[in-house]
Amino acid sequence: MSTHLSPNLDSVTTIRDDGSRRILYPADVRGRFTLARRISAAVLIAVYILLPWVKVGGYPAVFLDIATRRFHLFGFTLAAQDVWLMFFLITGLGFLLFFLTALLGRVWCGWACPQTVFLEHIFRGIERMIDGDAVRRRALASSPWTAPRVLRATAKHALYILAAAGVAHLFLAYFVSIPHVWAMMRAAPAEHWSTFVFMAVATGILYFNFSWFREQLCIVICPYGRLQSALVDENTLVIGYDAGRGEPRMTVTDAHKKPGAAPGDCVACNRCVQVCPTGIDIRNGLQLECVGCAACIDACDEVMVRLHRPKGLVRYDSPNGLAGKATRWIRPRLGVYAFLLAVGMGVASWGLSTLHPAVLGVTRMIGAPYIVDARFVRNQFLVRLVNKTTEPARYTLSLRGGPDGLVRSGLTGQVEVPALGEVVEPLILQQPRGSYSGPFTFRTVVQDSAGTFQLERQAEFLGPDPQLLREDESERAGGGHG
Repeated sequence: MSTHLSPNLDSVTTIRDDGSRRILYPADVRGRFTLARRISAAVLIAVYILLPWVKVGGYPAVFLDIATRRFHLFGFTLAAQDVWLMFFLITGLGFLLFFLTALLGRVWCGWACPQTVFLEHIFRGIERMIDGDAVRRRALASSPWTAPRVLRATAKHALYILAAAGVAHLFLAYFVSIPHVWAMMRAAPAEHWSTFVFMAVATGILYFNFSWFREQLCIVICPYGRLQSALVDENTLVIGYDAGRGEPRMTVTDAHKKPGAAPGDCVACNRCVQVCPTGIDIRNGLQLECVGCAACIDACDEVMVRLHRPKGLVRYDSPNGLAGKATRWIRPRLGVYAFLLAVGMGVASWGLSTLHPAVLGVTRMIGAPYIVDARFVRNQFLVRLVNKTTEPARYTLSLRGGPDGLVRSGLTGQVEVPALGEVVEPLILQQPRGSYSGPFTFRTVVQDSAGTFQLERQAEFLGPDPQLLREDESERAGGGHG
């Protein structure tokens, strides 16, 4: 594929030769992809706002209550003991991202990444509303600091701070709930000084990022752009320039004089560069800075329509498709990613389906693993019951699988556990020396009062070698007879 390469293709587009940063002023663009991205961004922002408000099963749809170690996800409640499921859930989501990237390129970056969604559809919207289009913003940036410019800058940055604070406070609501956030906001900062400091820092970081750092987060900090080279191949759907159709380029004047004529359809208007939020020239091929936002597609299509040429000079296609070759949509790496995705999500789904509204734990007490006295071999355990519901609950504990003669002390009646609380009580098991025949396993079974579910935990009753006990009994019997 032949392309016109810019002389600085091997450098970051926003960094000048002297190392200073080149501030970008992306031009506005209209088109089908821009409209679709605005709709998807509106939906994503609405979801972000509503999740802490909408309740499922008595809790916000997503509520990561770290204080009580309860994690509520769309009606499922995970206790600290259930967090292992998050590994498989996150693993599945990770391989989903790998799969989508191998198939559709950086569709996440351009369409769903919070950095892109908030920057392009909130903070740049504020900037356009206050400062105007790209031409006016560029002119304003180079103008002297007059009173009107100071007023514009003050209003713009005040709205930036307000938007950053809103994003930060909503994020906090995912961990402490909306009512708690509102209560802390109405209280004096000294009453919740640690949270106040955290929110001030978080708001400051968001303000710095969205008001100034912007595309540098994608280019300099985010590792996903660098992973792209390992995830995409010649059959991945990317945004690209059809050099075979567009080269060699001609001027806009020539294009009007010779519609549809050779040499190529690209008129070197640089409109695709002007609208790019990272400042790249898509005609140089796939680049690290490209976030797949499709603004260049809409910009180029707009020019092609005005020049009575077919759309699609810049388009979604695979590198093979742009080179005139066939695209293989089904290929081994997609199968591998899909398999790993299915494993991760399958284990997470199975785990979530087996969750119960309570947690049972049985652990051996600290100290000697067993105690032998004149009558019994004794083992001591701690039973921990966690109630994950918002109502008090009663549970009954029973033992299964133990030998005859096993004597149990503790947890003999119903155990009441408060809402979202836990109870830890001792469980003492004793086996008469005469009937003890060696270590054995048993099951601790807990059932709720309504009989809707039961939990089981297996443990082992430990003790000495039975032969040693018999020899000891013989010695004691012999000594007593003498």
